[in-house]
Amino acid sequence: MLALLGTGKVCYGAGYLLTPQPEVRGLELLTTHGDIRCWAMVWVVCGAITASSGLMRIGRDRWGFIAALVPPFVWGGAFLWASVMGDFPRGLAIFGWYGCSHIGLILWAASVPEYAVPHYTPREKP
Repeated sequence: MLALLGTGKVCYGAGYLLTPQPEVRGLELLTTHGDIRCWAMVWVVCGAITASSGLMRIGRDRWGFIAALVPPFVWGGAFLWASVMGDFPRGLAIFGWYGCSHIGLILWAASVPEYAVPHYTPREKP
């Protein structure tokens, strides 16, 4: 699950990095503190952490879930702020999308218990 989420986050951030003039409407709260490409790197770095945490042993992937929450929380918050301030009314819908499809899914996945396959131990022959 984390490997899939992380790969998606890397791809999303790469889209903003590779686009010559990405759309930043609704993200003005973030872009006043840094270029959109800097904020896209948050997606890429957190996505890489998330994806690599998917390769960790069960119970050691906590940082992957934390890293997975950071980008949608930050960007969703920026869209919510733009909506509340009246600068980007559609921001409320985008905030809801981030909250349900990203944050909600990650929190759900973090709460699902994981099970390890028992280690095979050969039986002694009688």
